[in-house]
Amino acid sequence: MRSLDRLLKDEAATIELGEDLALALKAGDCVGLSGDLGAGKSTFARAFLRAMADDTALEVPSPTFTLVQSYELRVPVAHFDLYRLGDASELTELGFDEALSEGICLVEWPEKAEGALPADRITLNLAHEGDGRRVRISAPAGAFERITRSLAIRAFLADAGRPHARRRHLSGDASVRAYERIHARNAPTTILMDAPRHRPGAILQNGKYYQQLAHIAEDAVPFVAVSELLRRRGFAAPAIFARDLDQGLLLIEDLGSEGILDAEGRPIAERYLESARLLAHLHAQPTERAVAIAEGIVHHIPEFDRTAIKIETSLLIDWYLPWQRGAPASETERSEYFAIWDQLVDILCGGEKNLLLRDFHSPNVLWRGDRGGLDRIGLIDFQDAMIGPTAYDVASLVQDARVTIDTDLAARLMDGYMSERKVLGSFDETAFLRDWHLMAAQRNCKLAGIWVRLMQRDGKPGYMKHMPRTFTYLQQALGHEVLTPLREWCIKAGILAPESAN
Repeated sequence: MRSLDRLLKDEAATIELGEDLALALKAGDCVGLSGDLGAGKSTFARAFLRAMADDTALEVPSPTFTLVQSYELRVPVAHFDLYRLGDASELTELGFDEALSEGICLVEWPEKAEGALPADRITLNLAHEGDGRRVRISAPAGAFERITRSLAIRAFLADAGRPHARRRHLSGDASVRAYERIHARNAPTTILMDAPRHRPGAILQNGKYYQQLAHIAEDAVPFVAVSELLRRRGFAAPAIFARDLDQGLLLIEDLGSEGILDAEGRPIAERYLESARLLAHLHAQPTERAVAIAEGIVHHIPEFDRTAIKIETSLLIDWYLPWQRGAPASETERSEYFAIWDQLVDILCGGEKNLLLRDFHSPNVLWRGDRGGLDRIGLIDFQDAMIGPTAYDVASLVQDARVTIDTDLAARLMDGYMSERKVLGSFDETAFLRDWHLMAAQRNCKLAGIWVRLMQRDGKPGYMKHMPRTFTYLQQALGHEVLTPLREWCIKAGILAPESAN
């Protein structure tokens, strides 16, 4: 267990601590709140629950007599008050184990059930000190790291001129990044981007791990650089108001919360078409490979090279195939698969290359209807941008990984992009269509493996719902003659049925 002490000078500081920990805890965390009457346990719990609910008026009755009060929030929370508990065995009847398996348990007076509570729980010991309170926070290593990270964000906001801002969870994604919406008095709403440095993974080849081979951003520098580059070129990327590159913390412009999908999660054609037009303008501009963001700090935008393309496609054979058929690929299958991709990468070498944003799809595209022209499209989550086949970004949009794009809209998007490119300058439509199919196939091979990896390695099974769509898209991509060898390999490996690949 690790611990830290903090002085909470007044009730507002106790409330702020509750809000900060609401952004640090996750399902499976048990928090014991210890201290004398009036020490601030209920104040902390109330602030925690209201922050988790994003509702400052949420009614939080004391569970003194009911012993437990449950809340269905972003993460379910069960608030226990064990002051009147007769025996520790009663915790089972109160549904403690079930509540902990599904969410967070806040437990006031944990001393009443010492032997029945998890030994590795988080503990807050509160005691009066002058006009305030002294809190000692003890937690196992993983939880302690999350808590100290949240407290570091609070200090970062104070240094950025927002010392008592209200922090609210905005989103997380499939990576280690997380986002908060920051509300401060007399200041516009901003976004806190929490992008800690990637931890090295298993070495895969040439002494490098996956992020290095695939050119995944390992810190906040690429986001800052690409944002500045996009803004210089007239695109709506977030301005950056404060940054701590060592900690991976950025305070950035809030471009809004309206996306390019309707309330039922369906694509809004006008917004997708405008997004395709934006890509045409982005890809028609000259390539820029090095971006200076501070003295001595230059981000060199990486190439979407052979190594990156193949390490991404390896996810299909390393993760999806073993899951799909219950056995790993044979050495013959592996060598044939990667030989095919070597041939396809050779074909790509002669195609158009420029800045590509890498994940240009619905979660990362915002709609700003009060603006005009391309300024209506807000761009986020582009830290993994590369120099590579421009067709990749168009494939990301036309075959949105999380949204079903019907064939009619897909055709309109392709026509809209190509028509705009022709207006803007020289454009080889035949080569583009070839590269689009190739990049769509590459992306979907990657995604099929990612969905399985997220489920098996990261405990995020929800992404598996996208698998059927991914294979529909893959089948469409494999329709180009240049991809016949890959289509035949997929059939032979049992990934695609012969009739579905025609």
